[in-house]
Amino acid sequence: MKTNELDPRHLWKQLEDVVAPRLRLTAIEHVVYSHLLRHSLLEGKRRLRFSLIWLGRNLSLSRTPVRNAVHRLDELRALHILERSRSGHVVEMRLPEEIRAPRDGKAAPGGAPKLPRGASLEETDFMKTNSLRRVIHVRDGGRCFYCLRQTPARMHCLDHVVPRARSGRNSYRNLVSCCMECNSTKADTPAPDFLRSLYRAGRLTPADLTDRLRALKTLAAGNLRPLLS
Repeated sequence: MKTNELDPRHLWKQLEDVVAPRLRLTAIEHVVYSHLLRHSLLEGKRRLRFSLIWLGRNLSLSRTPVRNAVHRLDELRALHILERSRSGHVVEMRLPEEIRAPRDGKAAPGGAPKLPRGASLEETDFMKTNSLRRVIHVRDGGRCFYCLRQTPARMHCLDHVVPRARSGRNSYRNLVSCCMECNSTKADTPAPDFLRSLYRAGRLTPADLTDRLRALKTLAAGNLRPLLS
């Protein structure tokens, strides 16, 4: 199908009925892919140059979740990053029927995913594959680490406790599962300060705040380990 002959109705059905459930896209990944399609293939062009600031502003999201979504869409082969620099990204978009299986494959049958060959738990980049990201969500029990709200699987996000902009790593000690609202609102705010803002807003009780501050220390000490084989 040529890009100038695309049927938007058919494309939307493919995205909603096939791509999103098959790739298990989060809400942010879903909206980022849709927005990039809107400005590329639906405009008759395969490649698109954009900045993360532009993308985040259009979607009312902060830079970190937008960047994570773009990189995961590349990993899932929904798009291909051709160029990445301070001035922006150049991507080649793929139609739903062109998206092949994710690069990271499936979790080990009958159990937890395995660590990459030769890697230790402390060295593992938990943003690298979909299966590794999932074990962080499983570890945190399907609730937001910050506000404690239960969220559907498709609404989960991963947040860096110490932001990437402040040299935060993709370690299990620095990644938590959270809801979209907390992910977007926290941005680069230090986690203890963000928790206190949730308390002031009435979203955490005094006991919750104490528990969450303690959980931050437990996480940093390496005592909230994900289940890996």
